[in-house]
Amino acid sequence: MKRLLLTLALCTPALHAAPLPAPIKALQDQGLTFHGEFDAPAGLKGYAAQYQQQGVAVYLTADGKNTLVGNLYDAQGKDLSAEPLDRLVFAEMDKANWQRLENSTWIADGKADAPRIVYVFSDPNCPYCTMFWNQARPWVDAGKVQLRHIMVGIIRADSAAKAAAMLTSKDPAAALQQHEKAGKQSTLTGLDKIPANVEDQLAANLDLMTDLGTPATPAIFYHNDKGRVQQQQGAPRMDLLESILGKHP
Repeated sequence: MKRLLLTLALCTPALHAAPLPAPIKALQDQGLTFHGEFDAPAGLKGYAAQYQQQGVAVYLTADGKNTLVGNLYDAQGKDLSAEPLDRLVFAEMDKANWQRLENSTWIADGKADAPRIVYVFSDPNCPYCTMFWNQARPWVDAGKVQLRHIMVGIIRADSAAKAAAMLTSKDPAAALQQHEKAGKQSTLTGLDKIPANVEDQLAANLDLMTDLGTPATPAIFYHNDKGRVQQQQGAPRMDLLESILGKHP
């Protein structure tokens, strides 16, 4: 089961109108967000909670005075916390995180009506971003995938200035394509001064990247066959491309 990471907690509605039991309220005050209740054995009452980007199972004891935090297993070794957390926490986190990706500042690469959308945190000085750009060409050129490059500037001193140059270009998509196609021979030059609004956009993109627990570029986000959000860190191995981009065209 996923453990606690230092990322952003998502805001959710109150669990229910009735007051929370005191031990549950105490954990809420410490930063846990409660998404719902679920059945548990041995007189326990289960609560599905979230701390930052992680799901947390909390069990209220039968007397209502204490809580146990962690996974609960039955005699066969089955994790009784997994299904409630997936249903009540992770599914909702997927929707919220995908919405945050949609609302970020990105450059489209591919047809707007492509049936599959893939988000990529990209740095203009990242050779592995260029590698993934090349790997994805068959899918993008066939109109099967639109890559959305969420630009950040973290690798070199001029990364942010180069990202800003792309974002402020008359045709950001063409600027991105020219830069990635050229690879090491790219002539992209960073802006001498980044406009304040673009600086804010790059900062927000970097904050989102950090919130989602991605330490480096490319960080790739996509939906699997079950519609759940998945993450790939770095340019993927060739055998993983169809998982990310779909069947090879």
